[in-house]
Amino acid sequence: MIIDEKTVDKVAHLARLELAAGEKAEMIKDMNKILGFMDKLNEVDTVGVEPLVYMTSEVNVLREDEVKQVITTEEALLNAPDHDESHFLVAKVIK
Repeated sequence: MIIDEKTVDKVAHLARLELAAGEKAEMIKDMNKILGFMDKLNEVDTVGVEPLVYMTSEVNVLREDEVKQVITTEEALLNAPDHDESHFLVAKVIK
């Protein structure tokens, strides 16, 4: 597959980008380089190679939850721009 100006225009439209003529030429060159690299990767013999699912063999390496600092509801609401006695008040976004 060869990337042309029409393809770049379509991708730019989908990504909501506006490209100048010079940028389009640079983008065509870069996208063709990427496809060339992908073609090179397709030449590699991967017979017998297991698919890589995880980058490490570690399983659920998580820290223990521990309480570091506790603040009261009143302290949490001190800097809130709008609140009642126990809740943050925010503007309605869904009608």
